[in-house]
Amino acid sequence: MRHHDGVRAYVGVTDWEWYQSLSRRGATEANFWQPSGGDRFRAIPRGAPFLFKTHRAHGDRLVGVGYLSGWAALPVSQAWEFFGEDNGCSSEGEMRRRIHKYRGAAAVANDDPIVGCIMLRDITFVPSDRAPEGPPDWSRPIVRGKSYDLDSSSGSYVESAIHQILRLGTEDGIRTPLNVPGPVFGDPHLAPTRVGQAAFKALVQEAYGRRCAVTGDKIVPVLQAAHIRPVTDDGENRVDNGLLLRSDVHTLFDRGYLGVHPVSRRLLVSQRLRSDWGNGEEFYRRASSSEPIALPVERADQPNGEFLTWHMDRRFLT
Repeated sequence: MRHHDGVRAYVGVTDWEWYQSLSRRGATEANFWQPSGGDRFRAIPRGAPFLFKTHRAHGDRLVGVGYLSGWAALPVSQAWEFFGEDNGCSSEGEMRRRIHKYRGAAAVANDDPIVGCIMLRDITFVPSDRAPEGPPDWSRPIVRGKSYDLDSSSGSYVESAIHQILRLGTEDGIRTPLNVPGPVFGDPHLAPTRVGQAAFKALVQEAYGRRCAVTGDKIVPVLQAAHIRPVTDDGENRVDNGLLLRSDVHTLFDRGYLGVHPVSRRLLVSQRLRSDWGNGEEFYRRASSSEPIALPVERADQPNGEFLTWHMDRRFLT
């Protein structure tokens, strides 16, 4: 049961309380947060499997697996806003206490520390007493985790463990693994991939550098991740199906007063904005420049032409 060359998985050392909190709730999306903020997580690509390994004190067991949606650096307040209890905590206060505990620092009033967010979807958890043992080549000095090439001899154990976890999860009725693409886990070299609902918000914000794609505003509280093709109309939570927009721009886009050209990526403004409301000069001025909207650096994150065409055909007011 082999994969394409180069497919990787990651085994991350997992906090016991985080695991217990999420497994009790049967969570299928989660934020595997890094208390120190951490460097960008690059060990595996989006869509690749991420396994949860308990500490030695809790048996060195592989107690679950999810699939990587992506990574973002977020202040705790926003990580809680996006993920809530899917942070593996019962409250924002508890999350803050645990972060300060791991950092070995006392809490500071009004502090909003940055945490690294490894965002995961389609998670399956299994009871620790039935979970497979950790990889046989695991060494004590590993603090955070280790990546494995699933086509290697050491990776074959990890691959087998993933199958065992998914099988146990299905047998116990914890969840049936849904939409696991490709022959087994999918090809992580294919981009973009579907992500979790909460991760969509964080990843769109990250991709656009926390600036409105149309106005350039960078006041984060008023920025929203907008779907180009809504999920209610068969759209998906994919970064290339998203735009980061100021809240009022988001409303105008959703109602068809604004659009984005599928090829040139320039702003389009319906004449209905002026005729319906006698306003909108800010947007007409921006559209007249014929400059494209601000786009993500990564090509795979830029708005998909097919989704923009759908929006022009189905939403834009003529």
